Amino acid sequence: MEYKQNRKIEQINESTLIVGADIAKHKHFARAVDFRGIELGKTIAFSQSQSGFNQLLFWIKSLMKQHSKQQVLFGIEPTGRYWFCLAGFLKKHGVKLVMVNPMHVKRSKELDDNSPTKNDVKDAYVIARLVQGGRYSEPQISEGVYAELRIGMNLRDRLTKDLASVQGRIQNWLDRFFPEFLDVFKNWEEKQHFSLCNTFHYLQMFKQ
Repeated sequence: MEYKQNRKIEQINESTLIVGADIAKHKHFARAVDFRGIELGKTIAFSQSQSGFNQLLFWIKSLMKQHSKQQVLFGIEPTGRYWFCLAGFLKKHGVKLVMVNPMHVKRSKELDDNSPTKNDVKDAYVIARLVQGGRYSEPQISEGVYAELRIGMNLRDRLTKDLASVQGRIQNWLDRFFPEFLDVFKNWEEKQHFSLCNTFHYLQMFKQ
């Protein structure tokens, strides 16, 4: 663990611009530091849109030129699904994306001002400092057929959970309103059971 962290720290040098960003639903905040943790430039707020991402890229390139930086490490705290679009944009423009552990962010907040309170601007700086210390991981973002397979697996898992939920509800209804059902039929999931139930339902309607 310590060996891996040392290797990550070794990748950061005088020519590295470290950016930390707090990701939200509509508006993000980013702050930049150098390899010693000294903040560079001002905090930027940018929107979850193409124009907002272009604004961020211009800000990064300006800081790189101003402070003679050759590479960028862009750190985020993964927040739901809101970081996916930004990750794709950064990869397209050759900016390396890394992730920090949300628990590390939470525990590190008190080091600067002895306050654990949530603050988007503060969190961006904390994330940048965690990256500077090598406390980050590199995400594996699937592309092409691998991305489609991941989506398919997620959909299958969701459908499996939905099916189990529906089966549980049906079993609950049988136990509450028709406990004799399983005395007649061994398995309520067989097709003929539903046909009999539909026939019974139509006969009841006809009688009325």
